[in-house]
Amino acid sequence: MDAILKIVQVGHPALRQRARALAPTEIRSPEIARLVENMRETMRDAPGVGLAAPQVGLPIQLVVLEDKPEYVDRLAPEDALARGRRPVPFQVLINPTLTFVDPTPVKHFEGCLSFADFMMVVARATAVRVDALDHNANPISLSWEGWPARILQHEIDHLHGVLCLDRMSSRSLTTSRNFGQYPRGVDDHESGTNSAD
Repeated sequence: MDAILKIVQVGHPALRQRARALAPTEIRSPEIARLVENMRETMRDAPGVGLAAPQVGLPIQLVVLEDKPEYVDRLAPEDALARGRRPVPFQVLINPTLTFVDPTPVKHFEGCLSFADFMMVVARATAVRVDALDHNANPISLSWEGWPARILQHEIDHLHGVLCLDRMSSRSLTTSRNFGQYPRGVDDHESGTNSAD
């Protein structure tokens, strides 16, 4: 039976350590198969589009991703197009390595299940490739751009102890509620001075 796991929040030590790689025998174990299912259900329950093992307190290099069509359909078509957002089928990535295909930075607001109820502007590379192992320890390679590339970068950062708040434009931090109530563009946070009044 699948279980909803507790998602740890900023300040938990598991979010700041480098995750260890998994051996093929570990990947094929019943324990990892059960963890993958539990992480999928936890991600869907949150709801989110990605979840890394450190976010459930486990310092191992395992990520699950999924951006359901209904999540994308909630956006206005012009917003989905501007973000390069498209559905992503469920994926399991183990021991991933990231290569920047187009490192041109693109800024968008993003959130994190381990920094609940906040949004921030983060610049991410436009296009990336990831080489990893799947849930059966078979090699896979994915080349993504736009929003799917952002999801990959965000989740793989977790495996290195890096959080989106480490990469954010500091003046962009907002609660999710205020993000919905006071919409603004990704560059709006750059106006004004950085000094205290």
